[in-house]
Amino acid sequence: MLSNNEFIRQSLELHLFFARIMKEHSFFLEIGFTQKDLGFARKADSLRMQFDKLLADVISISNGVVSNNILQSGEVFTPYTLKAEMASSYFTGVEIPINLTKAESGLMGYDSMGSSALLQERVSIINNRAMELVLKLVQFKSDILSGVIHCNMFTNNYPLLIDHILREATFYYRLIERLQDNEDINLEKEAYDQEAFWNRIMAEHSKFIRGLLDPTENELIDTANNFGNEFDKLTEEAIKAMNMTLPISEITDDSLKATIKIKEFKKQGTQGLLDCKIKSIIIPLLGDHTLREANHYLRLLKVFKTVEVQ
Repeated sequence: MLSNNEFIRQSLELHLFFARIMKEHSFFLEIGFTQKDLGFARKADSLRMQFDKLLADVISISNGVVSNNILQSGEVFTPYTLKAEMASSYFTGVEIPINLTKAESGLMGYDSMGSSALLQERVSIINNRAMELVLKLVQFKSDILSGVIHCNMFTNNYPLLIDHILREATFYYRLIERLQDNEDINLEKEAYDQEAFWNRIMAEHSKFIRGLLDPTENELIDTANNFGNEFDKLTEEAIKAMNMTLPISEITDDSLKATIKIKEFKKQGTQGLLDCKIKSIIIPLLGDHTLREANHYLRLLKVFKTVEVQ
């Protein structure tokens, strides 16, 4: 069972990462609809703003509470996030509240956090709000995916991308649910689940990047394709280890090496998009979005490595 301090810290850290991811999913959906589906665009915009509010409330109580490790990992924000938001807002006309990113950049990690019944109650309320909001987003994404697959709707987003962000939302919901149940997480078992999940996410990021690059960007296309193949293999190995309960340490090593490499690729790609040096149809915020997810996974892998060594 989680201590009060751990419940508070883990909940806020989870939302600092995933609430931003969810609001950006809503943004990517919003800008992908045609004129025919303006109602869907408005719904996506409404969900985006609700996640903005959720993230703002999380930020307001996170100072001095969350760990320095999270704030320094690059999963909450990166050196490119603010510029990527400004550029993406300029390109689309959608107003993105950059004040949230500025507020996050000013957060300080905790030194020693005392238990607070009031703070615990506020966090529990935020968790419930997040679960309710994520369920709305899951249903929205499911409706869009069904419409696209059955040729009742056209969107500029790949069907796989819609399925991809649907899985991430469902994953987020389950993590909040476990926190609300005060579930004590077994990191050894967690490694199997997380590596299978995130290796697949990294593989799909690579394929999306490959497909959104201009056809003349041959070198970048080849690199993205190679990453896709590498992470597909790592996904298969993690699932095999999970099903056969084999030691995952070797896969963790390989996943760590691959994630360090793809993080650098995404970092250079995001910088290239912002500097207008890469020809593509990739909105800059998508580059930064995938970079933050790589940073998040990299931090998890380092935790798993520490557990294996002990």
